[in-house]
Amino acid sequence: MPPKLAEIVDEFASAPRDVVLEMLLEFADAVPPLPAALAGHDGMEQVPECQTQFFLKASVQPDDTVESYFDCPPEAPTTRAFAGILAEGLAGASTAGILAVPDDLYARMGLAQAISPLRIRGGSAILARLKRQVANQVAASSAAASPPAPESSAAAAGPTIRPIAS
Repeated sequence: MPPKLAEIVDEFASAPRDVVLEMLLEFADAVPPLPAALAGHDGMEQVPECQTQFFLKASVQPDDTVESYFDCPPEAPTTRAFAGILAEGLAGASTAGILAVPDDLYARMGLAQAISPLRIRGGSAILARLKRQVANQVAASSAAASPPAPESSAAAAGPTIRPIAS
């Protein structure tokens, strides 16, 4: 797990329940605005598991870091908090670091005691979709960089033609 995200997880896990809700609101306010190129959510994936409209996009950079973009309405502070946590915790992270984020991230943070299971499910879906986008881009990049497999001599020679016995 990237160090910034591990620090956030530890802060939440050690915080009293009443402080956790305040911390979530702070992260909800910290979600960066979308760049103009993503206006209208062009090229972003919707996360239907969230109770509110939530969109995300992960973009693997040439240096193997990932730029993540998130958008959801300000009227959904818990969902925006998930976005804020991931935006801050994964800023500058490598593909390997993001793929190593545990799927039970929100349970490790102790959020199950502060928010509903439905919200935890939405947050987990956001993380899962983000990781899937990164994994797909890494796989596509690896496939594009790999030379084609050499054909076997039998395949290169073509099919074997055998006479039909009469």
